[in-house]
Amino acid sequence: MKQKFVAGLIGVVAVATCFTSAALASTPQVVTAKAVLFSNPSKHRPLMRIIFPQAVKASALPELQTTPALTTKWVQLSANVVEAFITGAMPSPFGYSVNVPASYQCASGGCTLNASTPQLTTQHYTLPWAAQLLAELKYLPLAFVPTVVSSNPAVWVPGHFVWKYSLLTSTLQSQWSTTRPSVVLTGAVMNFQNTLGLPVTGVVDPPTWTALLSAALHHKYDPVAYNYVRVSQAVPETLTLYIAGRPVYKSLVNTGIPGATTAPGTYPVYLRYVTTTMRGTNPNGTPYNDTGIPWVSYFNGGDALHGFIRSSYGTPQSLGCVEMPFANAGKVWPHTPLGTLVTILP
Repeated sequence: MKQKFVAGLIGVVAVATCFTSAALASTPQVVTAKAVLFSNPSKHRPLMRIIFPQAVKASALPELQTTPALTTKWVQLSANVVEAFITGAMPSPFGYSVNVPASYQCASGGCTLNASTPQLTTQHYTLPWAAQLLAELKYLPLAFVPTVVSSNPAVWVPGHFVWKYSLLTSTLQSQWSTTRPSVVLTGAVMNFQNTLGLPVTGVVDPPTWTALLSAALHHKYDPVAYNYVRVSQAVPETLTLYIAGRPVYKSLVNTGIPGATTAPGTYPVYLRYVTTTMRGTNPNGTPYNDTGIPWVSYFNGGDALHGFIRSSYGTPQSLGCVEMPFANAGKVWPHTPLGTLVTILP
């Protein structure tokens, strides 16, 4: 998943009075200016840009005032354009209030801030913070244990993660990370997006980030227990459905035959149908067109959990899917919403 947002404009503020390089003498001049505040500032992305209609020296401008306090410097982009960059530590990942210049008092010795308009930057997304929020909201099979107490459940705090369900640890622990995108986190993001009616992408985009912060602030937890599906291709092949870390249902299944095998790995459910038609090509090159396939949850390309009529179950017979009797698939399907992780074991 993407870990970063592209910096975007979040505000354009009005008129500033300043002196120009052509008027370094005694009389201050009023110069109109457009101040643009950027989202997600960092040491490599500007916090603010000011565009003047004529030349202005960056060295004449005082440092920006922010809450929490940031150390910044003005950088001259062109004769009439300057940008403010953060040069010191960024102690708050939760965003900043910036006093956007509205006017300066300027003389030959420099400018002093005369008036400003407070404006908020957007919150700065980080992968560990997103993981913390998803754990707090119960969309992960892990709990977050903070080392610092905060009265605001949406703010980032230091801490560590612990596994909630011992029976899931053996297959999922190696696929979990807070320093890089992982399938465990992607599945949780998809589940969260699906629950809130957002586009299900698995990516923490700005709308998802805003929704995460709001859900944490208002204690809007995952309305269902954490679900997980594990499929073993050891004969007899089986599927086990876990709810809240406990195995609650088991079924014989059929996985892929040679030439159309079911790839081992862990995948999030990304598409579901109550019933659908499946079309494709057999390993021998002949086409197939199977109608009325029920209780379908796609998890890896064209591979899906679904019902299918066979004379027996428990051995490789499918074209990559995980087949079950109709009744069994009907019991599993309600517990595989988008984002549910499916692990295929060898």
